[in-house]
Amino acid sequence: MSIKGVLFDLDGTLVDTAPDLVQVLNRLLATRNLPPYPFAIARNEVSNGALGLIRLGFQQEASESEIENLRQEFLKLYTQNPCEKSKLFSGLDKVLIHLSEQSIPWGIVTNKPHAMTEPLLKRLGLLSQAGCVVSGDRIAKRKPHPAPVLLGAKELGIPSKNCVYVGDAPRDIEAGRAAGMPTIAASYGYIRAQNNPESWGASIVIRQPSELSNALLNLNANYNFS
Repeated sequence: MSIKGVLFDLDGTLVDTAPDLVQVLNRLLATRNLPPYPFAIARNEVSNGALGLIRLGFQQEASESEIENLRQEFLKLYTQNPCEKSKLFSGLDKVLIHLSEQSIPWGIVTNKPHAMTEPLLKRLGLLSQAGCVVSGDRIAKRKPHPAPVLLGAKELGIPSKNCVYVGDAPRDIEAGRAAGMPTIAASYGYIRAQNNPESWGASIVIRQPSELSNALLNLNANYNFS
């Protein structure tokens, strides 16, 4: 097989973390006597992290300095319990088992800080399975720069051209492509209404997590790995 390793973005790609993150946002809003933000809308901002959620929830209610204070408060609350409702996206457990059976290592490359990434993965039983975990504060560069995904491939011991990067945001696809990897856009993830994953330049776009195994087979059959 030409695919020798698979790298995943975390939030919105491998793990559905939106329930916990939106819950923290709404806790903050409640402390300011503001109404909760609708989950269906806030969910699609999760890929933009704490700052994106804060800006969405508070909009014109806070100054830039207040937004930074809210961000710090958000991170403190979330770090205390990053995995109350978060879970692996349905169907990806079977994909990870299949990769293991095929002796294809997989890892995680995320912009999420280490202090939040590791406890989440431990709670879900994924930390011991992952061949590498590159969090957002491990190196100076973050996605869309290719450095984090190149480090992920290096830690898997796989040439970058034989790794696939799977993500749910334009920066994921940009990083993977810049690293010389085939890419898969996960349109089931946290996609803003105005974003179109078909326009990101990914090798393949999938609409359900269960489509990932077939997407990998498709890449093996049709992608030029040279």
